[in-house]
Amino acid sequence: MRKIYSVLVENRSGVLSKVAGLFARRSFNIDSLVVGETDDRTVSCMTIVSNGDERTLQQIEKQLNKKIDVIKVKTFDEPDAISRELMLIKLRYNKTNRRDIMENCDIMGAQIVNIAKSTMLVQICDEPENIETFIGMMRSISIVEIARTGTVALPKCTE
Repeated sequence: MRKIYSVLVENRSGVLSKVAGLFARRSFNIDSLVVGETDDRTVSCMTIVSNGDERTLQQIEKQLNKKIDVIKVKTFDEPDAISRELMLIKLRYNKTNRRDIMENCDIMGAQIVNIAKSTMLVQICDEPENIETFIGMMRSISIVEIARTGTVALPKCTE
């Protein structure tokens, strides 16, 4: 079972380390961790995706709420959220597979953002599952390097 935690924290040094340490000490797994400033420069939002049984996921929320630097914790399940991840993937290409790469990019909504003699850089911003699908499609091509942001998410609108 996976859960998304949106954690508002004080924007100061050491906070990320404290939150990551909480997970490490308790042997909780972090599937994804993204941190960025909010519209208030003194507050950052941590989006943490974790998995475990119901008890473990509840314990994570309780432990996060105990942290002094934590302002607010919101949790939501994946079906109740809009999630996105950005990935840059560098591919080695040749005359025979170039067209396939371009067609796969069109199908998945990815964009070629840089191209050289034998490599190209592709970006895709989509749901984490679709990012995995795109990687699977590119496995038959020579993947040189991948950089991923991790998941950012907000609960779906209800009003």
